[in-house]
Amino acid sequence: MRDPEHTGGGPVAKAQQAPHRLLAPDFARGGMLLLIVLSNTSFFLYASDYAGAMDYPVPSSAADSVTQFLMIALLDVRVYPLFAFLVGYGIVQTLQRRIAAGASDREAAAMVQRRNRWLFVFGFVHAALLLGTEVLAAYGLIGLVLCALVLRGGEQRTRIAALTGVGLLTAGLVLAVAALAVIAVVSPDLGAPAAAGEEANSSFTNGAGEDSYLTSVVVRLVSWVVLLFVNGFGIVLPTAMLIGMWAARHRVIEEPAPHLRLLRTVAVGGVVLGVAGALPTALDQAGALDVPPAAGISGAAMFVLDWTSGLAGGLGYVAVFVLVAERLTRARRAPVVVRSVSNLGKRSLSGYVSHSVVMTPVLSAWGLGLGAHLTNASMALFAVGLWLLTVVAASVMERYGRRGPLEVLLRRLSYGRSA
Repeated sequence: MRDPEHTGGGPVAKAQQAPHRLLAPDFARGGMLLLIVLSNTSFFLYASDYAGAMDYPVPSSAADSVTQFLMIALLDVRVYPLFAFLVGYGIVQTLQRRIAAGASDREAAAMVQRRNRWLFVFGFVHAALLLGTEVLAAYGLIGLVLCALVLRGGEQRTRIAALTGVGLLTAGLVLAVAALAVIAVVSPDLGAPAAAGEEANSSFTNGAGEDSYLTSVVVRLVSWVVLLFVNGFGIVLPTAMLIGMWAARHRVIEEPAPHLRLLRTVAVGGVVLGVAGALPTALDQAGALDVPPAAGISGAAMFVLDWTSGLAGGLGYVAVFVLVAERLTRARRAPVVVRSVSNLGKRSLSGYVSHSVVMTPVLSAWGLGLGAHLTNASMALFAVGLWLLTVVAASVMERYGRRGPLEVLLRRLSYGRSA
């Protein structure tokens, strides 16, 4: 997450001359928060009937089936890479601003690393108190490693590391597709109903079904450690952050005009590939496609396919947000909808955590227990309503010149006395 303030030396002065160029990153972050809250609220359906190993309960209506299909095809494992790209982008922005303000390379890098460490701490507290599926700690951990390895090594080192990650993910994608194709050809069970798995309630991740808050804390922390290992030591999120670092060095988001061809290619290709990679899982959940078990190979192949195509989907969404913002801000004043979403994007850390502050006690069994009475479709409406509430709150804060409280806190902890 980038430094929310636009004060200081060279790059900032340039940004002040062309403020419309700074709208796209905030618009992307604000829109991203809608996708994140939609994904996270689905883990609070603790009273629903679950079957197999999917993260979604058995649909109770056509609206639930449609919602599940769209969530899997468009959101799952696509939002995390989107967020990771923006975090990597913000790391380079922050470093460049500190250097432009007079800090040495070593001082600026040390400040960025302090920021990453505090982001990890924020993530741990967030997980313990509210949300086991939080991602702040993973981004802080990845940021610590990548900054130590490539940040001060120049663009070439960043580009090589990013291309290595993309190469590995491409290889995984090809192998996953090949495995599913072979299974489809050789398995006599294709088209027959897949064997029912054991009940697996995905709401366990956040301890949503626990009557005791203290018990839910334990459940969340156990889930958090597992997810931290998967996200922090995987390939997808570090690669997304590396691509974000490379893009920041070329100011792709702040200055989209010279990069329109690249952005359009990524927008179309990324979204198409992201949806295509998620379709087998989405169709399987909807009952339109039964992938044979094949001794667990198909499940592993679909998992790899989801995650590898998720990077393309996340990057595609970033490009879409940037292109939309660029198109809408050619005029001197952006439309109120874009400005409102961007206001939330300026306070993305506070907005992200405020979603948890509301939804976790309202939805969990140890709180008001609303999650027991909602389905996937009604939960999605709840998520959209919660996001709109934070958009309004952020716009009120913008009107009165108030920054996000967590952005202020993270800045003070990272910058120390110079904040």
